[in-house]
Amino acid sequence: MSNSRKVVKLFYDVISPYSWLAFEVLCRYRNVWNIDLKFKPALLGGVFRGSGNQEPRFVQNKFSYLIADLKQMSEFFGVPLNPYLPGEKGTLNVMRFVTAVAEKEKERGVLVERVSRELWKNIWSTHRGVTHPALLTEAGLRAGLSASEVEELLILSKSQQIKDKLKSVTQEALDYQSFGLPLIVCHVNGKAEVFFGSDRFELMAHRIGEKWVGPHPVKT
Repeated sequence: MSNSRKVVKLFYDVISPYSWLAFEVLCRYRNVWNIDLKFKPALLGGVFRGSGNQEPRFVQNKFSYLIADLKQMSEFFGVPLNPYLPGEKGTLNVMRFVTAVAEKEKERGVLVERVSRELWKNIWSTHRGVTHPALLTEAGLRAGLSASEVEELLILSKSQQIKDKLKSVTQEALDYQSFGLPLIVCHVNGKAEVFFGSDRFELMAHRIGEKWVGPHPVKT
């Protein structure tokens, strides 16, 4: 295994339950594997539009399969997913908020991790939703932000800077030929290795010279 830390980028949207699975597994492995994990909030709707893909809920057989699959994946990965058809019509403002958090703290990634997790819980665990500003505030507070910090981030999320940043990250995912999320990009020896979904970790580990020991690497 090389001594240099390999940059691993996770492109995700909180409307994507498979993104939550990938997110939690990578968070568990970031201190097990020799990687530098970068969170890349993107817009799933933008990826669908840019790639010409169709949302799974519009394909009945695919949607029925995904509901059953997510129940099994939730148990296997140890992530409290309670799959259903979410009422969210789009997460543009939500992902702008997440982008604002990411931009505010730059490289640390601590708060964006916590905020993203709370938003996933609201959509996929408790089914409370996230699109109302009060629910964004609540998630931010649970993630450890102060009320004034949340308000500042909500204002920042409406800025052109953040709108442009979310667009550019979404386009970056499309430039890697993404057709959905999550998208994981590993940079190894100057080359980008691209993996779609939350079920490619064994292959990914092989490609980056690491060992996959299941979704719970610290359990004995």
